[in-house]
Amino acid sequence: MKKKPRVAIDLFSGAGGLSCGLIDSGIEVKTAVEIWNIAASTYRKNLKGSVIEKDIKNVKGKEILNNIGLRKGQLFLLAGCPPCQGFSSQQRNKKGEKDERNLLVFEFARLVYELRPLFILMENVPGMKKESKIFKKVVKELREYGYEIIYDTLNAADYGVPQIRKRLVLHGVRLDIYKKMIKKKIELEFPEKTHTSSKNLVNNDKLESWKTVRQTISDLPKLDAGSINDNIPNHFSAGLSKINLERIKWIRNHGGSRNSLPEELQLNCHKKKAVGYGDVYGIMDWDKPAPTLTGGCLSYSKGRFGHPEQDRAISAREAARLQCFDDKFVFEGNKTEISLQIGNAVPVNLAKASGDYFIRLGEELRII
Repeated sequence: MKKKPRVAIDLFSGAGGLSCGLIDSGIEVKTAVEIWNIAASTYRKNLKGSVIEKDIKNVKGKEILNNIGLRKGQLFLLAGCPPCQGFSSQQRNKKGEKDERNLLVFEFARLVYELRPLFILMENVPGMKKESKIFKKVVKELREYGYEIIYDTLNAADYGVPQIRKRLVLHGVRLDIYKKMIKKKIELEFPEKTHTSSKNLVNNDKLESWKTVRQTISDLPKLDAGSINDNIPNHFSAGLSKINLERIKWIRNHGGSRNSLPEELQLNCHKKKAVGYGDVYGIMDWDKPAPTLTGGCLSYSKGRFGHPEQDRAISAREAARLQCFDDKFVFEGNKTEISLQIGNAVPVNLAKASGDYFIRLGEELRII
């Protein structure tokens, strides 16, 4: 087989977290597909690949191939993270399978059929696997298209991401390549873990301890709530109301979560037992990985996003670091748009782990 170039396409690219990780692994991401103009603008500002900025339902495989100068079957990797809101725990009970955004995973499968890449990488929320008949149909479709498929829930912290973030990761290989793997007795796998929790480090000198919030953001200049540091891109924090400022100060001194608040500082909706998310108004622990970042990661009221030491929510730059973005990566848009881009991104190091795996596999099979 003629060796293939190490070229990838990133579908539903967002700001480019998945692309950054693949590029770091040595894969050339030539084109991304992203409908949101703000995220597409961020992608263009920071990455060399072109962006097809339109609804993926209107994007054909031939258009992508013409754009990158390859023929069907020559693409090394098709990667993507279809919109996951319909599969998330926060949305599942409201919309579940009826959320039309879920159906975009079939567009991913369609482009697999039209492009015939050697390898497939898809990342999403674990809820896609646990609750979704749609996901099972997509996997069946990919197998019918001639691909060996594996999928599992991985913790990004196990791959050097300073964040507890469990994600569904799917790896696929075209059957003609898979037959070569069988002959060489090579199994289709997930990347080997590089990190683990400190309690699991005993007698395990191959793994490092999970990266912590302190290791990741403690060197950044201090900020007040609602302020900005002009010397570091996106190092700004959201403002806090007077009562939220009181809440964060109290929580910092009394346990780290809203459960420690006195009655006069509690929200009425939180005074009932087992109401709401316990992490809201929480503060990050310096010496642990961050909690899962969401599209509201710059808001103190939307999760455990309080700075470990300063009376404010984490800044956009701190959130970006917790997603493994380099400080040179600059996000476009207003505060809300930047928060969404960062929180929705695939953690760079998690993407790199899969990229590294496919590179090693391709080299072992001598197809790149």
